[in-house]
Amino acid sequence: MSYLLLHADTWSPADLAPALEAARVEPRVIRSAKELVPGGSPTVLLLDTDSRGAFPLDALRGFVDAGGAIVALGAAGETDVPERFPTELLSGFVSHPAGARHVLVAIRAAYREAAARAETARARHEASLRGREVGELTRIGVALGTERDLKTLLDLILTQARRITESDAGSLYLVEAGEREVKRLRFRLAQNLTLPDVPLVEFTMPLDRTSIAGYTAVTGEPLVIDDAYFLPPDVEYTINRSFDERYGYRTKSMLVIPMKDHKEEVIGVLQLINRKRDFNAILSTSEDVERQVVPYSKRTVELVTALAGQAAVSIENSRLYERIEMMFEGFVNAAVQAIEQRDPVTQGHSKRVAHSTVSLAKVVDATADGAYRLVHFSREQINEIKYAGLLHDFGKVGVREHVLTKAKKLYPDKLELIKQRHAFVHRTLERDFWKKRAEFLEQYDTPDYQAFVAKLDADQQRELQELDRFIQVVLQANEPSLLPSESMADLAEFGQRTYLDLAGEPQPLLTDREVRYLTIRKGSLDDEEREQIESHVTQTWQFLQEIPWTKELQDIPDIAYGHHELMNGTGYPRKIAGPQIKLQTRMMTISDIYDALTAQDRPYKKAVPAPKALDIMERELVKSGQLDADLFRLFVDAKIFEDTAP
Repeated sequence: MSYLLLHADTWSPADLAPALEAARVEPRVIRSAKELVPGGSPTVLLLDTDSRGAFPLDALRGFVDAGGAIVALGAAGETDVPERFPTELLSGFVSHPAGARHVLVAIRAAYREAAARAETARARHEASLRGREVGELTRIGVALGTERDLKTLLDLILTQARRITESDAGSLYLVEAGEREVKRLRFRLAQNLTLPDVPLVEFTMPLDRTSIAGYTAVTGEPLVIDDAYFLPPDVEYTINRSFDERYGYRTKSMLVIPMKDHKEEVIGVLQLINRKRDFNAILSTSEDVERQVVPYSKRTVELVTALAGQAAVSIENSRLYERIEMMFEGFVNAAVQAIEQRDPVTQGHSKRVAHSTVSLAKVVDATADGAYRLVHFSREQINEIKYAGLLHDFGKVGVREHVLTKAKKLYPDKLELIKQRHAFVHRTLERDFWKKRAEFLEQYDTPDYQAFVAKLDADQQRELQELDRFIQVVLQANEPSLLPSESMADLAEFGQRTYLDLAGEPQPLLTDREVRYLTIRKGSLDDEEREQIESHVTQTWQFLQEIPWTKELQDIPDIAYGHHELMNGTGYPRKIAGPQIKLQTRMMTISDIYDALTAQDRPYKKAVPAPKALDIMERELVKSGQLDADLFRLFVDAKIFEDTAP
């Protein structure tokens, strides 16, 4: 292709005609810089003296850079191009007058140079395009590699595939094992720009050659279909038109790509529909389809194949991560079960605490005002909170079982020993009563016998009543409720009394250790036992520290460690306060205390109704600064306490 000069004062078309005819080019006269655009083939501009000033230098440079060539036609008497004109833009100069051969040589040399420049420009454009495509695939690969949620990942895969191919619609199938391990294709996802609100209904289909997706999955080869309604008569697959007929859609061009994992096994199928000239165009009518829809090119097959490979790896990684999560979830549940088998009365506590803490975290994440309006939790952080809640009491496996399950102040065997002691003294009193009666009859006359027996009986009744009071005081004091002051004095007095054992040796009615346990002011644990129970927090932390957590779960030990710390620093084991306590831990503390108050009846306490439990927490813990008031208000307002079931 050749552009002729704009002005022809010195050169006329007749002067150039022989050379142009010999060069076999079709000349075209242009009259403005807007027309100065190289075509698909090498293009030469013949520029005479008057035309040089008609074209801006930037336009001429753009023409040359795009693969064009310029031959300057000199004016009469002009032997060279004027200095003011950039010679680097020229491929040749022809002085006037010149013969047809001279002009032809200049034109052919310019064509060769234009061809070289055009090839260079094409290669540069191709390299730039490939670079953008590689960059795009890399960006997509990074996005796919960081997404672990399978549903979100599949949506991202299909969205990106449609975008880079400018497809109106698409669907995604995954290979899965059905009954008896027979593989089937599951329709998992569909997108349609023209019909965005069509509901998705998952279904499975046979993994065979009868369907387009099935054929691709079986053969492992891509399918490129220019018009799905006009398939070749010899193909094994057919198209299901039920969607088109139901919703008035027209499926035309299709690209169906297998997704293969690192073992070259097909794990799914990516199906793209109706590649468009304008990605944002809506295909409402058949005219829209005819005007907009084009076939899928070889390059789109290459791009989507590369994307499908990345997608397959990402899907496999997502499934692997899901399996790891399931395995870890099983380990955590086994750990929780181990805890609860040691202390059956707290069954379900860890799961309820985890559930309500996660619920509170979601409320905090969604709140738009208040102290925590800027706090947000990722999916990984929610998982972290859940696992910390499930494992927060795991350290109880290191607490001696008889301490862990201690319901009363005395251990059952110790209380039984006191009861046996009481029975022994009771029987001894009865034996002594009859023994003294017999001895009296042997030593004295009978007239005084009745008076003696009456006094003996009164003394015995008094002693038996005192002995019965003794056991009642012990039983009452053994309860974990608040010990009355009078009971404290009675126990001290009984601790001073003795009885004679079988060997006739005096023994204390209550040992010092028994008195110490029975005089526990509140609850069922003495200081040493309470320290053992409280040690479960540190043992939980030490156990959790041994687990090689991933980056997303690395705070689990610290979150669980502080669940008995209080905002005013009176908690344990570190007695930290306020901001030193993690927000996740503060939420768990609220859930833990609420569940402890409202859980089913236990040997050492009765279950508290929900309203009363919330009142206790508000009155005794929030107002005293022990619990986070803002979190507690969210806990109450969102009624999280109504949904604590695992």
